[in-house]
Amino acid sequence: GTRFRPLSFEVPKPLFPVAGVPMVQHHIAACAKVPGMKEILLMGFYQPHEALSRFLVAAQQEFKIPIRYLQEYAALGTGGGIYHFRDQILAGGAEAFFVLNADVCSEFPLQEMLEFQQQHGDAHSFVILGTTANRTQALNYGCIVANADTQEVQHYVEKPSTFVSEIINCGIYLFTPAIFQHIGEVFQRNQQELVQEESSNGWQRAEVIRLEQDVFTALAGSGKLYVYKTDGFWSQIKSAGSAIYASRLYLNQYSKSHPERLAQNKPGGPVIRGNVYIHPTASIDSTAVLGPNVSIGEGVTVGAGVRVRESIVLHGASLHDHTCVLNTIVGWDSTIGRWARVEGTPSDPNPNDPYAKIDSETLFRDGRLTPSITILGCSVTIPAEVVILNSIVLPHKELSRSYKNQIIL
Repeated sequence: GTRFRPLSFEVPKPLFPVAGVPMVQHHIAACAKVPGMKEILLMGFYQPHEALSRFLVAAQQEFKIPIRYLQEYAALGTGGGIYHFRDQILAGGAEAFFVLNADVCSEFPLQEMLEFQQQHGDAHSFVILGTTANRTQALNYGCIVANADTQEVQHYVEKPSTFVSEIINCGIYLFTPAIFQHIGEVFQRNQQELVQEESSNGWQRAEVIRLEQDVFTALAGSGKLYVYKTDGFWSQIKSAGSAIYASRLYLNQYSKSHPERLAQNKPGGPVIRGNVYIHPTASIDSTAVLGPNVSIGEGVTVGAGVRVRESIVLHGASLHDHTCVLNTIVGWDSTIGRWARVEGTPSDPNPNDPYAKIDSETLFRDGRLTPSITILGCSVTIPAEVVILNSIVLPHKELSRSYKNQIIL
């Protein structure tokens, strides 16, 4: 989660709350709905720690399905991890399994992918979830060229330098155990190359395998790889700014999937505009105005006359009277003083282009900080009556004045 700092200092990025629940819980909820789903394995390079263990216990109780965490001994790439733990995945005689990247938000049409695979008659075919991007943004993703009638993938290029296709890889796959043979071939090839290159410094590992570049590129055109195209929402969550956009997509979906999670206007309650999630333990003054696209975490205090829009306020934060918070992520246990204004610039996709995706911009352009959402790390204190614009504040800072377009270390 390097691009997700300073928020990923406090929790592993997959546990960062999006629309009120940890990012990866949306994945687990979607998997748990698939009939015949036996277990869910989380793989990563994070040290297992308390927050992760607590999350696993709670998720197992809620979804009534075994969930385990498998820690990689080194970062093994998108294919290396599943190859390393192939015995664990195949234990219990799995017929098929899904692989989902943790940093995407989606409707996760898993059931539809299963049905699509069965319609294609080949029990050993693999399915990639694809979606349409616009021509310029497609270059930032894996691009898929498929047969228009059969949807068989004929050509796959990861982040091409020129236009290849508008259909991009969503990072959600349906595999059968046969995939391990193909990953195994890459592993063997890597080993042979390492033996031949004795001069290599020893830091390269044959086990580091990238599904996209190493496996899909080779499988394309072999009749074994298909793409299932979805029109449902999908976005990457690379930067903290994209978490606010992902939160909007999920909050939108809640009206159908979890209406109980959306706050309603009630007599004596705050004014709610659009989709807003409020944790039951949060205390919110009746004169506050929240929304659209706001997520308020556990134990948050919101004072009188506060305005919050397009923002995520994390647990334990306190917004004093008459603060204004727009396009901002307010970190855990942070405090914003009275009459202060904290505002960022949204990095939303073009609303007039149905296929536009969020740009994962770099932090700097031409040596200047790119205007983006404002991020306050954990335990940041902002004094009364100051303005913080387009800035990133690292954890445990006590500010004394206004800032604009700065990273405050």
